[in-house]
Amino acid sequence: MRSTLILLCAGSLLLAACSREPAPDAGAAAPTASTDGHAFKPDIDADDLRELVATLASDEFEGRAPGSAGEEKTVAYIQAQYERIGLEPGGDNGTWFQTVPMIETTADTSTVLRLDSNGNQRELKFGTDMVLGTRTGQEQVSVADSELVFVGYGVNAPEQGWNDYEGLDVKGKTVVVLVNDPGFHAGDESLFEGKRMTYYGRWTYKFEEAARQGAAAALIIHDTEGASYGWEVVRNSWSGPQFDLRAEDDPEPRLPAQGWITGEVARQLFAESGLDLDEQYAAANRRGFKAVPLKARVSFDLRSTVSEKSSRNVVGYLRGTEAPEETVVYLAHWDHLGRHEGEGDTIYNGAVDNATGVAGIIEIAEKFAAAPPRRSVVFLAVTLEESGLLGSKYYVAQPAFPLEKTVAVVNLDAMSVAGRSRDVVVTGKGNSELEDILAPLASAQGRVLVEESNPAGGYYFRSDHFNFVKAGVPALYAKGGGDLLEGGAAAGKAAADEYARRYHQPSDEIHDGWRWDGMVEDLELLHEVGRTLADGDQWPNWYEGNPFKAARDAARAGAQ
Repeated sequence: MRSTLILLCAGSLLLAACSREPAPDAGAAAPTASTDGHAFKPDIDADDLRELVATLASDEFEGRAPGSAGEEKTVAYIQAQYERIGLEPGGDNGTWFQTVPMIETTADTSTVLRLDSNGNQRELKFGTDMVLGTRTGQEQVSVADSELVFVGYGVNAPEQGWNDYEGLDVKGKTVVVLVNDPGFHAGDESLFEGKRMTYYGRWTYKFEEAARQGAAAALIIHDTEGASYGWEVVRNSWSGPQFDLRAEDDPEPRLPAQGWITGEVARQLFAESGLDLDEQYAAANRRGFKAVPLKARVSFDLRSTVSEKSSRNVVGYLRGTEAPEETVVYLAHWDHLGRHEGEGDTIYNGAVDNATGVAGIIEIAEKFAAAPPRRSVVFLAVTLEESGLLGSKYYVAQPAFPLEKTVAVVNLDAMSVAGRSRDVVVTGKGNSELEDILAPLASAQGRVLVEESNPAGGYYFRSDHFNFVKAGVPALYAKGGGDLLEGGAAAGKAAADEYARRYHQPSDEIHDGWRWDGMVEDLELLHEVGRTLADGDQWPNWYEGNPFKAARDAARAGAQ
C-alpha cells in the first residue's frame, strides 16, 4: 500500500502532547493467587482464559457498550485483574483510566431517504434499504434535493496517479461510492494491490475523502464480496447509539451525513438513470474513469438524539528493570455492540470479538509479571473500536507513553477458538520486521506464517493497531490459522464459516465447539514476541518501501 494521505497524518500524531514516561524504579509486585473465587495460574492457562472470557461475555456485562452500565462493569473488572496481577496504573493522573470524551448519537430509525430518480419518487427505509448517520453532533441534519454523483471508488491517490474527483465539484452534492479499491472487482493486480485492500478501500476513507471534497453526504454501495461482510453487519453496526470523538479531538474531516445503500437499491437507482451497475463497476476499475452524474436527487431529514459522554481506555503497565522509558504495548479492545431493542436475545455478548483479546492480554500480563523484563510492557484495553477505532485513535493522539519510545504494538482482536493450527495468520503480512521475530518463534511451535485468507477484506485497517501504524509504530496482528491439527483446512474453513454467522450477532457467545488449546498456544507465541522485544534492545522497523517507514525513521531520529 502507498498512501500519501496516511503519511501526512502521521507527523501530527507523533508530536502529540500528554505523553509520559514511567519512572525508573523496581518492577511490579507478583500476582495474587485468586479473584472472585477462581484460582489463577501464573502461566497462560485454558481454565483462566475460560473464566475471563465467560465473565466479560456474560449477560451481566450487557454487551460492553461504551457509556453503558456494561462499561462500568467491564472497566472495573479489567482494573481488578490488573491490580491482582500487580501492574501499575498508566492512565490519567495516576489512575487506571484514560478518559476518552465522546459524542453519543442515535439516529431516528424512522428516517427515510427520499429519492427523486428520473421522475420516479420513492422512499428508502432505514435498516432495510439504507443506513444513515451524522458525525456533526447536531440533532437534525437536513439535505434537500441534493444531486447524486457516482464517483467510482471515491479515491484520490496522487502516488497512484488516480483521482476519481478530478475536475469535479461536489459541493452540496451527494456522492455514491463503491466499497474496496480499484482493481478489486476486476481482479486487476496492476491497479493498487489488486485483491488486497489498501486503506483507500476502507469505508472510513471514502467518507473522509468525500468530506475533503466538500460533499453534502456520501452513500456507499454495499456488496458482500467487496465489504467482506453481509448487509446485516452494516445494519446492526449502524443501528442504536453511535459513538464518536469530539471534533476537537479528531483531525479527520467530517461529512454532514454519511451512510450505505444496498446493492439492490443501487442497481435500481442506476437503471432509472439509464445506467447498468455492472458496466459502471467495470468503468470505475479503469484508469481515466470520470464521475457520472445520476439523474436523481436525494432529500432527508435526519433526526438524532445527541449527548456528550465519555468512555475509558484501561491502561496498566509492568515497569521495566533497565529501560523503563521504552515500552512494548499489548493492545485489545474491550467494547462490543451492547443491547439492541427487539425480540429474543437482545444482548450482543461479543465473546470472540473481543472478550478473547482482553482475556489474552490479561493472561500475557500475568506471565510477564512472574519475571519483569528489561523494558516496560503496557497493557492497553481500549474502548470504541466498534465505533471506528476511536479509543486507540484518542490514545495515539494523547499517548500515555511516548510513541517515539514505543518499540512495537501487539494487537489481540478476535482470537481463534477453533483449536491448534499448523499456521499463524499475519494480517497485513509483509509489512514489518516484527515478522522476522515471529517466524522463528512460530517455527519452534512447528508452525508457519501465512497471510489472511481474504486480503481483500482490509482487516489490516479494521483493528486498533492501525492507529499506531499510521503514526509509524510497527504493529503485529497475528492469530491462529485455518490449517487445524484436527481436521486440516476443511475443519478450519468450517470453523471460520461458523464464526462468520455469529460475527456481530447476539450468538457471538461461548459454546461447546470452542477449543481453548489453540488460543493458549497463540498467546504463548505472542508472549514470546513481546518477551523478545522487552528483554532486548532492538527497534524493529517497517520493511523498505513501506509507506510508514518514514514516520518511524523520523520518530526514532527525534528520540536519539
